[in-house]
Amino acid sequence: MTTTDPADAELRWRRWHEDRVAAVSAPYGPLALTGTHWLPDHPDGRLPGVPGRWTADAGGVLLTAGAADGLTVDGRPLDGEARLTADAGPVDAARVALGERRLVVLVREGVWGVRDFDPGAGARRAFRGIEVTPYDPRWSVPGRFTPYAGGHRSVRVPNADGRERGLGLGGEVAFTLAGRELALQVAVEADGSLWAVFADATSGRGSYRFRFLYPPAPDADGRTTVDLNRAQLPPCAFADHFVCPFPPPGNTLGVGVEAGERQLRRVR
Repeated sequence: MTTTDPADAELRWRRWHEDRVAAVSAPYGPLALTGTHWLPDHPDGRLPGVPGRWTADAGGVLLTAGAADGLTVDGRPLDGEARLTADAGPVDAARVALGERRLVVLVREGVWGVRDFDPGAGARRAFRGIEVTPYDPRWSVPGRFTPYAGGHRSVRVPNADGRERGLGLGGEVAFTLAGRELALQVAVEADGSLWAVFADATSGRGSYRFRFLYPPAPDADGRTTVDLNRAQLPPCAFADHFVCPFPPPGNTLGVGVEAGERQLRRVR
């Protein structure tokens, strides 16, 4: 499943990198996130810098606001109550807005929260790009996916916000890199593609403390491609308000992955 033409593979990688920069710097990309507010932390229903009163119950979130608060729900001014569930679509399609801001309702392990995305966020204005290592075909190798018996297991891992949550895993991808046999535990996405949270010998020393990797869906024989040129920064590298999971046990590679996205580009 590896690309046989190095020039074509490099061109595809360049397009991938350009798409990544465009996505993270978009008006409602990860740089626009200015806050994640968990409702149990605000028993009075008042969220910092967010108008209205937000309360949770078994059915979701109840938002109460007056016309003067300036909130809209489904494009209409809210003057009263609105019942909300988790926003499943893109941020710009969130049901609740405050001017250009989008207030995204989410739930994690039964805990309801609200994310505040602001296209005018300082992090978005200050963004100067992503430090990325040029494409090198040596970092793209065949992999083989083996699903877990039963198809799923969950492990508790720390998250970037300091809380511990379950991380669902569907199997393991084995691969050989520079003569070393390695493996990563992976989740299986809805489209069949794989997702790994991993660290390596460069993490925190030239690269962000951990990164994400999305190998393509394996074929019927479990074959996929582990292309570390496409290792990418997690959302919490762009905004502190994301709750990215840390690598599960076993996903810290004993090699230095000097490939892919490394960290945010700093202003010199």
